[in-house]
Order: sequence, then C-alpha cells, then structure tokens
Amino acid sequence: MSLQDDVTAVKRCLDELVRSVDRLEKDLAAEKRGGQRTGEKPEAAPGRPEELVTIPDTPYDASLWRDSDDEGLGSRDRHAP
Repeated sequence: MSLQDDVTAVKRCLDELVRSVDRLEKDLAAEKRGGQRTGEKPEAAPGRPEELVTIPDTPYDASLWRDSDDEGLGSRDRHAP
C-alpha cells in the first residue's frame, strides 16, 4: 500500500469512529430521558443481575478435590517446581 492509501484508510476509520461516537451519545441521551432505542426489549437495572444465586457457607466435600492431581494443578502436598 502506498502512503496515500494508508492515509485514506485512516480517514475512513476516523469517520466511522466519529459516527459510532455520535450514535452512542444519542443512545445515552435517550436512556437518560427514560426512553429506549427502538426495537429493544427492556433490560434489568444496571449492575443488578436478573436472578441471584445463593452460595451456601458449608464447606465443600473433600472428595471433590480427590483427583485434582490429574487436572494439571499439581499435588496438594508439594510445591510447584
């Protein structure tokens, strides 16, 4: 590629970046007003999962780790080389 081709490609990429940023700004402004973009379904509140998973405080069964040496984790009683 010549230098002119490189410059043209960079200009095209910058133009596309400017269009994408403009579109993003419009979408964010619409969200601030409480509207949604057309064709989208409503989402859960930001930072809040739709469904929570409870993790018990009970210790795991030791038999879960019985074959851990076969998984590339090394031996439980030795240090890595």
